Order: sequence, then structure tokens, then C-alpha cells
Amino acid sequence: QFQPVESGGGVVQPGGSLRLSCDLSGYDLNTDAVGWFRQAPGKGREAVSCISASRDRDRTDYGPSMKGRVTIFKDHAKNTVDLQMNSLKPEDTGIYYCGVTSLLALCVPTAFDYWGQGTQVTVSS
Repeated sequence: QFQPVESGGGVVQPGGSLRLSCDLSGYDLNTDAVGWFRQAPGKGREAVSCISASRDRDRTDYGPSMKGRVTIFKDHAKNTVDLQMNSLKPEDTGIYYCGVTSLLALCVPTAFDYWGQGTQVTVSS
């Protein structure tokens, strides 16, 4: 099966912004659900945001830790799902992963079948 590929991570100062991108070559954005998750050192993987296809419009879900500071959206031209992150805090530091599933019930890591290698985000002054 194809593996999603994350990009866009880096080092940013507190209050800054980053845009992450998940390359979904081999997947269909019209049917597959995609989620962004993050994992800080010594902690479990937690949901940042998920987006799934529905008949009328895409459904988006946001985890509590970054809600109001992130936006998830699809770029059909590039076949990517991007995550725009604003007002970043030091506690947002971690590895950000992109997951794909064909049927999304909940925006939780166990619902996703295929994962990328992750991209490191470091928020530090």
C-alpha cells in the first residue's frame, strides 16, 4: 500500500506559524479520510485534526489541544491534505504524523491504517 509523506516541519519561534503537508499520492481525497496527529517525547500520539469525505461536504474534527489555532484542508490539485498551524506554543513541539483510512468513525490514532514517517516541529525561542 502507498505511504503518506509528511513535509513542512521545522523550527519556529513561539507565536509563529507553520504549514504541514501530507502527500497522498495513490490515495483518493474524495473517499479516504486523513488525520494529523502529533507525538511529544515520552507521550502517546494525540489527534490534532481529521478530515473525511461525505456526500455534501467534508467533515472536519479538531482535537482540544490545538483547536482554534489550526485549520485542516484538502488541496485537490496537489492531492495533499495540509495543516495550517498558527500561534504555536513550545508545548506544540513534537513529531507530526499523517494517517489515512478508508472509513473514519472517530478521529483517534487506532482508526487509521496507513502512516507516514512524520515531520518534526520544534517551537522554541
